[in-house]
Amino acid sequence: MFGNTTQFEKLYVQPYLDAAFSKEAPEQKFSALINPATYSCKYEFEYDDTQAGGTSSVQMKFNKIKPQQFNFDFVFDGTGVVKEASILSLSIANPFEKPATVTDQIDDFKKKIIDFKGDKHRPYYLKIHWGTLLFKGVLNQIDIEFKVFGLDGAPIRAIARCAFTGSIEESLRKALEDKQSPDITHERLFGASDRIDRMAGNIYEDDQYYIDVAQFNALDSFRKIKPGTRLYFPPLAK
Repeated sequence: MFGNTTQFEKLYVQPYLDAAFSKEAPEQKFSALINPATYSCKYEFEYDDTQAGGTSSVQMKFNKIKPQQFNFDFVFDGTGVVKEASILSLSIANPFEKPATVTDQIDDFKKKIIDFKGDKHRPYYLKIHWGTLLFKGVLNQIDIEFKVFGLDGAPIRAIARCAFTGSIEESLRKALEDKQSPDITHERLFGASDRIDRMAGNIYEDDQYYIDVAQFNALDSFRKIKPGTRLYFPPLAK
């Protein structure tokens, strides 16, 4: 169909001034020149494995969930072979346009992602966007490897291996940790003596949401629910 084009979506990093991710740093968005081929996420759980003397084993006691670890590579290219996605999509690339040097690209990356910010004396908080990926955290390590060089010794390709640590807003953390919070999805087994309006009232502190709960669970009737039915109570819309 005429005018129907495939949009090339690039990974980008949006810096924020605050830990609540509510204040975007103006004009500091950084887009990857080349999307990563892979990225990795690490989840680590900490347990107390203290073992009494003379025992043969130990019961692992849960302590905490450590912040999520996220890793991927940025590629910087100064050969001119790789063009901006917006230019590629329009097919109007200028063959005579001089590409930004790898040094300039890395300086721009450092300015937007790494450098300390004014009176904050710390780097930005970061959101990483790409397709279905949304990661919120901070950059805690970067290793830059220069791989290809020109005749004058100037780098024309480099890879920045970045390690990020997840950071969550305090209000969201408390909601997720509060098992009775109406801000998270609850799961309940319907008992013979249960009523869906009372269950909704216990979770939301307002029984008027029982109709919405019935619709969410695709129930034919909220009056004839079979005991043992698993019901889900979604978070309230803000």
